[in-house]
Amino acid sequence: MKSLCLLLGLIISLSACARDPLNPPPPKLPYDRWSIGMMAPNYMEVWVESVDVLDQRGLAYYRVHGGLASIQTPPDNRGNPTGWPERVGSGALKPMTNIDLPEIIFVRWQSLVEPQTYHVRINIPEWAREEMLKPDEAYCRFDGKNVTSYRKNVTLGLAPGGIAKAWLIGGCLEPIEIGRFVGKIHPEGPDQGRSEGRYALPLSEESKAYIKAHGIPYDSW
Repeated sequence: MKSLCLLLGLIISLSACARDPLNPPPPKLPYDRWSIGMMAPNYMEVWVESVDVLDQRGLAYYRVHGGLASIQTPPDNRGNPTGWPERVGSGALKPMTNIDLPEIIFVRWQSLVEPQTYHVRINIPEWAREEMLKPDEAYCRFDGKNVTSYRKNVTLGLAPGGIAKAWLIGGCLEPIEIGRFVGKIHPEGPDQGRSEGRYALPLSEESKAYIKAHGIPYDSW
Protein backbone atom coordinates (compact mmCIF):
# COMPACT_ATOMS: atom_id res chain seq x y z
CA MET A 1 0.00 0.00 0.00
CA LYS A 2 2.86 2.30 0.87
CA SER A 3 4.52 1.57 -2.49
CA LEU A 4 1.25 2.27 -4.31
CA CYS A 5 0.91 5.66 -2.58
CA LEU A 6 4.47 6.55 -3.51
CA LEU A 7 3.82 5.56 -7.12
CA LEU A 8 0.64 7.63 -7.31
CA GLY A 9 2.46 10.60 -5.80
CA LEU A 10 5.22 10.30 -8.39
CA ILE A 11 2.70 10.16 -11.27
CA ILE A 12 0.88 13.26 -9.98
CA SER A 13 4.19 15.07 -9.57
CA LEU A 14 5.29 14.22 -13.13
CA SER A 15 1.91 15.27 -14.54
CA ALA A 16 2.16 18.62 -12.78
CA CYS A 17 5.62 19.18 -14.24
CA ALA A 18 4.45 18.27 -17.73
CA ARG A 19 1.73 20.94 -17.54
CA ASP A 20 3.91 23.66 -16.03
CA PRO A 21 2.90 26.85 -17.94
CA LEU A 22 6.25 28.46 -17.10
CA ASN A 23 8.14 25.70 -18.90
CA PRO A 24 5.99 24.63 -21.85
CA PRO A 25 7.34 22.01 -24.24
CA PRO A 26 8.71 23.38 -27.55
CA PRO A 27 6.13 23.69 -30.33
CA LYS A 28 6.02 20.92 -32.90
CA LEU A 29 6.75 22.79 -36.13
CA PRO A 30 8.49 21.68 -39.35
CA TYR A 31 11.07 24.45 -38.81
CA ASP A 32 13.01 25.85 -35.86
CA ARG A 33 11.05 29.10 -35.59
CA TRP A 34 8.64 31.40 -37.35
CA SER A 35 9.05 35.20 -37.57
CA ILE A 36 7.19 38.50 -37.40
CA GLY A 37 8.14 41.28 -39.82
CA MET A 38 7.16 44.95 -39.72
CA MET A 39 6.95 47.38 -42.64
CA ALA A 40 5.42 50.75 -43.50
CA PRO A 41 4.59 52.53 -46.79
CA ASN A 42 7.23 54.82 -48.28
CA TYR A 43 7.81 57.93 -46.12
CA MET A 44 5.11 56.88 -43.59
CA GLU A 45 7.58 56.27 -40.78
CA VAL A 46 6.56 54.01 -37.90
CA TRP A 47 8.01 53.24 -34.48
CA VAL A 48 6.58 50.06 -32.97
CA GLU A 49 6.29 50.23 -29.19
CA SER A 50 5.34 46.59 -28.65
CA VAL A 51 4.24 43.39 -30.35
CA ASP A 52 2.54 40.79 -28.13
CA VAL A 53 1.59 37.27 -29.22
CA LEU A 54 -1.00 34.80 -27.98
CA ASP A 55 -0.02 31.47 -29.50
CA GLN A 56 -2.32 28.58 -30.40
CA ARG A 57 -1.56 26.88 -27.07
CA GLY A 58 -3.07 29.89 -25.29
CA LEU A 59 0.32 31.11 -24.01
CA ALA A 60 0.99 34.85 -24.02
CA TYR A 61 4.33 36.45 -24.95
CA TYR A 62 4.90 40.16 -24.40
CA ARG A 63 7.13 42.63 -26.24
CA VAL A 64 8.49 40.06 -28.66
CA HIS A 65 9.27 42.73 -31.27
CA GLY A 66 9.55 46.51 -31.58
CA GLY A 67 11.50 49.41 -33.04
CA LEU A 68 11.55 50.87 -36.53
CA ALA A 69 9.44 49.25 -39.22
CA SER A 70 11.15 48.62 -42.55
CA ILE A 71 10.61 51.57 -44.90
CA GLN A 72 11.99 53.37 -47.96
CA THR A 73 12.40 57.15 -48.07
CA PRO A 74 13.87 58.01 -51.49
CA PRO A 75 14.98 61.66 -51.83
CA ASP A 76 13.24 64.17 -54.12
CA ASN A 77 9.82 62.52 -53.57
CA ARG A 78 10.71 59.68 -55.92
CA GLY A 79 8.90 57.06 -53.81
CA ASN A 80 5.20 56.27 -53.83
CA PRO A 81 3.48 55.46 -50.51
CA THR A 82 0.05 54.89 -52.05
CA GLY A 83 -1.30 51.40 -51.40
CA TRP A 84 0.78 48.30 -50.76
CA PRO A 85 3.20 46.62 -53.19
CA GLU A 86 1.92 43.59 -55.12
CA ARG A 87 4.76 41.49 -53.74
CA VAL A 88 5.50 42.68 -50.21
CA GLY A 89 8.82 41.93 -48.59
CA SER A 90 9.41 40.37 -45.20
CA GLY A 91 9.98 43.68 -43.42
CA ALA A 92 12.08 44.07 -40.27
CA LEU A 93 12.09 40.45 -39.08
CA LYS A 94 12.32 39.05 -35.57
CA PRO A 95 12.33 35.27 -34.97
CA MET A 96 9.73 33.84 -32.58
CA THR A 97 11.79 31.16 -30.86
CA ASN A 98 9.91 28.55 -28.76
CA ILE A 99 6.60 30.28 -29.54
CA ASP A 100 3.88 28.24 -31.24
CA LEU A 101 2.01 29.58 -34.26
CA PRO A 102 0.05 32.76 -33.52
CA GLU A 103 -3.65 32.96 -32.75
CA ILE A 104 -3.68 36.70 -31.97
CA ILE A 105 -1.03 39.41 -32.48
CA PHE A 106 -1.39 42.72 -30.63
CA VAL A 107 0.55 45.74 -31.91
CA ARG A 108 0.97 49.23 -30.46
CA TRP A 109 2.76 51.70 -32.71
CA GLN A 110 3.54 55.36 -33.27
CA SER A 111 2.67 56.79 -36.68
CA LEU A 112 5.35 59.46 -36.78
CA VAL A 113 4.00 61.37 -39.79
CA GLU A 114 0.69 62.33 -38.12
CA PRO A 115 1.81 61.97 -35.28
CA GLN A 116 -0.54 59.53 -33.54
CA THR A 117 -0.35 56.34 -31.47
CA TYR A 118 -2.47 53.30 -32.36
CA HIS A 119 -3.12 49.80 -31.11
CA VAL A 120 -4.64 46.92 -33.05
CA ARG A 121 -5.63 43.29 -32.54
CA ILE A 122 -4.78 40.99 -35.46
CA ASN A 123 -6.59 37.65 -35.44
CA ILE A 124 -4.74 34.89 -37.27
CA PRO A 125 -7.34 32.41 -38.61
CA GLU A 126 -6.93 28.65 -38.53
CA TRP A 127 -6.47 28.48 -42.32
CA ALA A 128 -3.46 30.81 -42.06
CA ARG A 129 -1.79 28.62 -39.42
CA GLU A 130 -2.45 25.56 -41.61
CA GLU A 131 -0.84 27.42 -44.51
CA MET A 132 2.24 28.13 -42.37
CA LEU A 133 2.69 24.37 -41.91
CA LYS A 134 2.33 23.52 -45.58
CA PRO A 135 5.50 23.03 -47.69
CA ASP A 136 5.25 24.63 -51.12
CA GLU A 137 7.33 24.41 -54.28
CA ALA A 138 8.79 27.68 -55.53
CA TYR A 139 11.09 28.92 -58.26
CA CYS A 140 13.74 31.34 -57.00
CA ARG A 141 14.47 33.95 -59.65
CA PHE A 142 17.73 35.14 -58.11
CA ASP A 143 19.50 31.76 -58.48
CA GLY A 144 17.22 29.94 -60.96
CA LYS A 145 16.53 27.00 -58.64
CA ASN A 146 13.38 25.20 -57.55
CA VAL A 147 13.07 24.92 -53.78
CA THR A 148 10.64 23.69 -51.16
CA SER A 149 9.77 26.47 -48.75
CA TYR A 150 7.30 27.45 -46.02
CA ARG A 151 5.36 30.67 -45.48
CA LYS A 152 6.69 30.97 -41.95
CA ASN A 153 6.86 34.77 -41.70
CA VAL A 154 3.90 36.95 -40.68
CA THR A 155 4.57 40.41 -42.10
CA LEU A 156 2.63 43.37 -40.70
CA GLY A 157 2.13 46.55 -42.72
CA LEU A 158 1.41 49.56 -40.50
CA ALA A 159 0.05 52.78 -41.97
CA PRO A 160 -1.37 56.16 -40.89
CA GLY A 161 -4.97 56.15 -39.72
CA GLY A 162 -4.37 53.01 -37.67
CA ILE A 163 -4.49 50.68 -40.68
CA ALA A 164 -2.71 47.33 -40.39
CA LYS A 165 -2.41 44.60 -42.98
CA ALA A 166 -1.00 41.11 -42.50
CA TRP A 167 0.54 38.67 -44.98
CA LEU A 168 2.13 35.24 -44.92
CA ILE A 169 5.58 35.43 -46.49
CA GLY A 170 8.00 32.66 -47.44
CA GLY A 171 11.28 32.50 -49.29
CA CYS A 172 10.65 32.67 -53.08
CA LEU A 173 6.89 32.11 -52.51
CA GLU A 174 4.06 34.45 -53.43
CA PRO A 175 2.69 36.28 -50.37
CA ILE A 176 -0.80 35.43 -49.10
CA GLU A 177 -2.89 38.17 -47.54
CA ILE A 178 -4.33 37.34 -44.12
CA GLY A 179 -6.46 40.44 -43.78
CA ARG A 180 -6.83 44.17 -43.25
CA PHE A 181 -7.37 45.47 -39.72
CA VAL A 182 -8.36 48.89 -38.38
CA GLY A 183 -6.75 49.89 -35.10
CA LYS A 184 -7.82 52.46 -32.54
CA ILE A 185 -6.11 55.55 -31.20
CA HIS A 186 -4.28 54.64 -28.02
CA PRO A 187 -5.79 56.99 -25.42
CA GLU A 188 -2.61 57.37 -23.35
CA GLY A 189 -0.52 58.50 -26.33
CA PRO A 190 3.09 57.55 -27.06
CA ASP A 191 4.89 55.26 -24.63
CA GLN A 192 1.62 54.78 -22.71
CA GLY A 193 1.76 58.37 -21.46
CA ARG A 194 5.22 58.07 -19.91
CA SER A 195 6.92 60.35 -22.45
CA GLU A 196 4.66 63.39 -21.87
CA GLY A 197 3.47 63.28 -25.47
CA ARG A 198 6.93 63.04 -27.04
CA TYR A 199 7.29 60.59 -29.92
CA ALA A 200 10.19 58.17 -30.15
CA LEU A 201 11.97 59.70 -33.15
CA PRO A 202 11.87 62.88 -35.22
CA LEU A 203 10.55 62.55 -38.76
CA SER A 204 13.25 62.31 -41.44
CA GLU A 205 13.78 65.23 -43.82
CA GLU A 206 12.75 63.06 -46.79
CA SER A 207 9.42 62.18 -45.16
CA LYS A 208 8.82 65.79 -44.12
CA ALA A 209 9.39 66.92 -47.72
CA TYR A 210 6.99 64.31 -49.11
CA ILE A 211 4.22 65.10 -46.61
CA LYS A 212 4.58 68.82 -47.26
CA ALA A 213 4.28 68.31 -51.02
CA HIS A 214 1.67 65.52 -51.22
CA GLY A 215 0.06 64.96 -47.83
CA ILE A 216 -0.90 61.55 -46.45
CA PRO A 217 -2.87 59.20 -48.77
CA TYR A 218 -5.13 57.87 -46.02
CA ASP A 219 -7.69 56.18 -48.29
CA SER A 220 -5.12 54.07 -50.17
CA TRP A 221 -4.41 51.46 -47.50
